[in-house]
Amino acid sequence: MNTRDPAPQIRTTRRSPAYWRVTFDNPPLNVMGPPMVREFTALIDAIEADPDLRVVVFDSAVDGFFLNHSDFKARMEDMLSLPPGPTGLPPWPDFLARLTRASVVSIALIRGRATGNGSEITLSCDMAFASAEKTVISQWEVGVGMVAGGGPMARLPHLIGRNRAMEVLLASDDIRAEQAQAWGYINRALPDAELDAHVDAIANRIARFDKWAIAQTKRLVNTSLSPDVELGAGWEACIASLGRPAAQAGIQDLTDKGFQAPGDVEDRLGFHLGTLPAR
Repeated sequence: MNTRDPAPQIRTTRRSPAYWRVTFDNPPLNVMGPPMVREFTALIDAIEADPDLRVVVFDSAVDGFFLNHSDFKARMEDMLSLPPGPTGLPPWPDFLARLTRASVVSIALIRGRATGNGSEITLSCDMAFASAEKTVISQWEVGVGMVAGGGPMARLPHLIGRNRAMEVLLASDDIRAEQAQAWGYINRALPDAELDAHVDAIANRIARFDKWAIAQTKRLVNTSLSPDVELGAGWEACIASLGRPAAQAGIQDLTDKGFQAPGDVEDRLGFHLGTLPAR
């Protein structure tokens, strides 16, 4: 009996030598488990190695979900056994740190929910544009007794200010695209029918420019960022939080309501977090 390799969960389309589209495709919910993390590692290796690449746009093939939270049905051992990356960080924060520092421009094209990991990759990109009608962004982790693992505590205050970062992280509620734009969480919320053309236009424009100038400009702008070690601290706090009874109970309560299955809990996660028992 022949066995097939599992379908890739991240697909790369080379629009030109200088412009790639990277598409998340893990239906039905675009959750991120160890297989997708391994694909992210291979992706950032390829991005860093390509001398012609100037722009990468991240989008989704899954209706309703840009990139979702982690896969809580996966074995924790499979995630923790993945080797660290060149930064010395575990694979997910390693990818995020390297993406921000890469000598190419990264753009998030958000249509659907960007929950947890989706928000974290948005914060690591150089720009983000979202569907005004279809985008919801969320750092949901505190709502179940967890700490976020992809560094939003380090990234959000620089982007939207300390107090608004506290609101995003501690209230764990859903944020619509218009609010995200007003706060500076994303560059712009656009009518859904205009989103793809707008992102394509800016990506193609930048793809024509000199890569050295792009890389040096990014390097100098990035001096304002927190050090990468703060992403590692967030990851360590996340893993520690998962072992706590409060987080285990919160995730179980949410699962009992329908978490990580298509339906209302995933579609309105912020609302359902607010209905969980007090801890």
